[in-house]
Amino acid sequence: MELKTPLYDEHVSLKGKIVPFAGYLLPVQYEGVIKEHLAVRQACGLFDVSHMGEITFKGETATQSLNHLLTNDYSKMSLGKVRYSPMCYADGGTVDDLLVYKFAEDYYYIVVNASNRHKDFAHMKENILEGTVIEDISDSVAQVALQGPKAKEVMLELLPEESIPQKYYTAIEHVDIEGMDCMISFTGYTGENGYEIYTANENIVRLWRLLLEKGEKHGLIPCGLGARDTLRLEAAMPLYGHELSETISPVEAALDFAIKPGKEEFIGKDALLQIKERGEEMLTRVGLEIIDKGVLREHQDIYLNEELIGHTTSGTYSPLLQTSIAMALVPVKYSALDTVVEVDVRGRRLKAKIVSLPFYTKK
Repeated sequence: MELKTPLYDEHVSLKGKIVPFAGYLLPVQYEGVIKEHLAVRQACGLFDVSHMGEITFKGETATQSLNHLLTNDYSKMSLGKVRYSPMCYADGGTVDDLLVYKFAEDYYYIVVNASNRHKDFAHMKENILEGTVIEDISDSVAQVALQGPKAKEVMLELLPEESIPQKYYTAIEHVDIEGMDCMISFTGYTGENGYEIYTANENIVRLWRLLLEKGEKHGLIPCGLGARDTLRLEAAMPLYGHELSETISPVEAALDFAIKPGKEEFIGKDALLQIKERGEEMLTRVGLEIIDKGVLREHQDIYLNEELIGHTTSGTYSPLLQTSIAMALVPVKYSALDTVVEVDVRGRRLKAKIVSLPFYTKK
């Protein structure tokens, strides 16, 4: 049975179209995916992301535990910073990808994907070092994402500038918004500037309504899962279960920036190095743009000169670029830009070309 976030009744009252996702009932759209997508690109949108999981790491070995569990390096991370990382199995497959917030030398706050929350916690608990205490606090935390070029203007309706994180991937742990204790981070999953705001469950309805009220004059509208997916795809942000999985490594997903082989050790390190040694035969994530008429979707076979070379991992019609785009996995030897391939779209071979990622940047 699917769970409901504390904002479920708000979505129903706003006539959101509710669908099951990651074990929760969430709005896929309100007034339409294209309208919501463009609102985030041109003004701002508000998303309920309370389904995400939150886990705390505390103790004198918390940093060492993170470095053992994650591919990225947390040795010299500053307080108030946020850092992305995949988490791997010993064979190089991906357990999940997540964000780590550092609020003290012995205290980290980790945000994981909703569908992986229990699996992640079990994996972490099994592999942390002695001296680290972890806790799953997901059930007591709600979260909204305010995204878009006018997101800061909305925040300034509620807070002085010094209470808002100023640099990308930074966070402030305790901010008072009209009596509500909130954690605010300058992060997001849309390719735009924006903020993710965490607070206790009992605060989130009031916070949601307050943001929509104050943001109305800045073009703020509520947005659903549909726009969240098209936005992250334009920005070429991986989604677990698509570009990453237990069988797709972060090396193959082209996430080398978040893999630090210079660390003495981490779970999966040897396997990731072996995958890299495949060279031209290794799979790698690429972008595709349709040439023929049609829409690329996930799990579609890709051919080059009649040879099956890979498959799409995510695909959609881009509301901003007004063409169909997809991310895919193909061998490195076939990944050159402008290579023309054929994608099997419902039994029809449609031409597409390999293009650079991301498809869109706010610049």
